[in-house]
Amino acid sequence: MANFSRSERIAQQIQRELAELLRTEVKDPGIGMVTITDVEVSRDHSHAKVFYTFLGSEMEREAIAKALKRAAGFLHSQLFHRLKLRVVPQLHFEYDVSVERGAYLSHLIDEAVKGDS
Repeated sequence: MANFSRSERIAQQIQRELAELLRTEVKDPGIGMVTITDVEVSRDHSHAKVFYTFLGSEMEREAIAKALKRAAGFLHSQLFHRLKLRVVPQLHFEYDVSVERGAYLSHLIDEAVKGDS
């Protein structure tokens, strides 16, 4: 069994809870279909980077970023009630470009393979 640090366990728990909260509790239509891809918690557990992605345009990305920023306080308070922690990290949302980058690289590979045929 893997030896996870406390920060990793907290990050996984926050990721699960945020996914559930976004799906069931947040009523902001600006958030839409956001997927939480990863959470990184600082060593002192005071801050958490929450990486997310979604399917949509650049304009929608900006609207979603603003909506998540607006919802951060509500989500923090909900996490405080759901998690059994003395300190719940402040949430900082960041768009996860790795999914787009992976799709782009896959497309490039497909084009290169077609070119070899």
